[in-house]
Formats: sequence, structure tokens, C-alpha cells
Amino acid sequence: MNHRTAIIGLGIMGQRMLGNMHRYPGFDVVAAWDPDDAVCDAVHLQYPDVAITPDADMAIARDDVGVVYIACPPRFHAEHANKALRATKAVYCEKPLDVDAVRARALIDHANDAGCVNIVNFSLAGALATTEIERRLRDGVVGDVVGMDIRLHFATWPRDWQMAAADWLSFREDGGFTREVLSHWIYLAQRLLGAPVLQDAAVRYPPSPAAETHVTALLEAGGAPVSVAASVGGQGPDLVEATLWGTRQSLRIIDWNRLYCSDGGAFEEALCDVDDPREAGYRSQLEAAHDAVAGANSPMPTFAEAFAVQAIIEDILAREIGSS
Repeated sequence: MNHRTAIIGLGIMGQRMLGNMHRYPGFDVVAAWDPDDAVCDAVHLQYPDVAITPDADMAIARDDVGVVYIACPPRFHAEHANKALRATKAVYCEKPLDVDAVRARALIDHANDAGCVNIVNFSLAGALATTEIERRLRDGVVGDVVGMDIRLHFATWPRDWQMAAADWLSFREDGGFTREVLSHWIYLAQRLLGAPVLQDAAVRYPPSPAAETHVTALLEAGGAPVSVAASVGGQGPDLVEATLWGTRQSLRIIDWNRLYCSDGGAFEEALCDVDDPREAGYRSQLEAAHDAVAGANSPMPTFAEAFAVQAIIEDILAREIGSS
């Protein structure tokens, strides 16, 4: 059975999710809202069966909506999620829950008290690469984990395809690549190794209020060191990768969905039977979200699990070079 869904926020992520929910089974989008009338008009033209409501409250309150997917800027996440919980709807939220820790904790408490399904869209949660690494860890293929390295580089931030959201992605308040990208990989470390603990970090910011340009960090998860090196600027392709180093086999995820392995030689591609890893990732993520909303076993992180990642991210961002 498909879950009937309202989308709050029709920016980059909202429209991508709308397209994926339209293309793959599991969810039927019946309503949507965005403060930009031109965006709403364009979406309605492409998806005429999706009702564009005058405000977010009306989309959430609809009797035919059982799930509210929230994809607006982070500072508004808790506001809409709390309204959805009061309406006893399942909430499928982009990360982070809120850039304010007090509001985020209050939202978790509200979700627990309401008894509603609550999940956060860390894209690696349902990824085939993630489940394959888990299998190899479980089966002893990797051996002992000796560390994990996370490497990110972007020629510009926001990236070209994100410029429609530059009004918030560019700034410290709730943007930056640490919240937007690094959080997914800290989630992966938490998922594979256990709760990470931040040991040290250094963050460089340009003149306020712009977002960070350089981040280094060292964490520990499950007794293994997790290193982070991330930066913005300079010519060259973007780099998004994480390597799990093992005594028998090491595994590397590149560009979110491509898995590589090494038994000592060059890294070679795994999951070769997957024709389009990106599309397979979208589909498997929606399958995991569908299962979570249905009350079945699912790898999707709850609000509480996602907040554990968020707390580390905000701790990293607070370690500004030169600050006391």
C-alpha cells in the first residue's frame, strides 16, 4: 500500500523527492506547499494531481494525508514537524531536525509522546552500499576495523545545482557543507561502528555570516579512529568519499552509491550487477522509508538517532579556529 503524503518545501530536495515518489512505488504525493508561488505553479503544471495548498498547515491537516515529508530550510523543520505530530501524522524529515539543540530535543520528546513514526532522510540509510558493508562486517570479510577516513572537497559551495537554495545554504545559520553533506557520513560511521565521540576539530570560516570553508576533525567510533578532511575552493572535480579500513579488506564509498573494495591491491568496483547505482539508491531509500512508516523493520534513523549525529555536527562547527 502506498502512503499518501504531503510535501512541505518544494526546493531542490522537495522536488527531487516528489519526482522519486512519483517514479517509484511506496508513496503517493497528494498535496504540497512552498512559500514561492512561482515554484508551486511550476510543480502543479508538471504534477497536476498534486494539490497545491495555500499554506503548510492545510497540507498537513488534510484527511487523506498520512505522511508529511519536510524539505524546507532547517530553521523551519521543527515548526512543521510539530504541527504534523499534533495531527498524528508520520513525519519524514530532511536533516537536521533543527539547528537549535533545545528545539530539536523538544521535537524528539514530542515525537515520542505522540507515538508517531518519525524518520530522517540520511541518504545512506537505505543505500545498497551501506547494507553491503554491513554484510561484509558481519561475515568477517573486513576483519578488524582499524579506521575510517571521510574526504570531501567542493570547488564551490553551494554547488551549481544548489544555487536556488543559496539564500540559506551559503550561511552559517543553517547552511554549509558540514550540515548538508558531512552529516551523512558521520551517520554512516555511527551506523557501521557505533556512537561517535568527537575528540578534536578545527573549522575555518570566511567573514561572517558565510558558511565554513575548511574542516578537519578526529572522532572515535567503536574504538576506531574516524578522520575528516573537508574543504571548499580550487579547480577540480568534487570529492565525496569514505573509506573503511580493515585488516582483511577495505571498503570505499564514492559519490554516495558506488562501492569499491581492496584486499591489498587497487580498489575495485563492487556491486557490479547494479546498472545505475544512483537510481537504485533512490529506490532503496524509499523502500526503507515505506517500511518504517508501515511499522516494519527499517534502517531509517529516528529523530533521536539523527539528533546524535546533529549534536556532533554542531560541536564540530563550534570549533572555529582562533575561538576560545
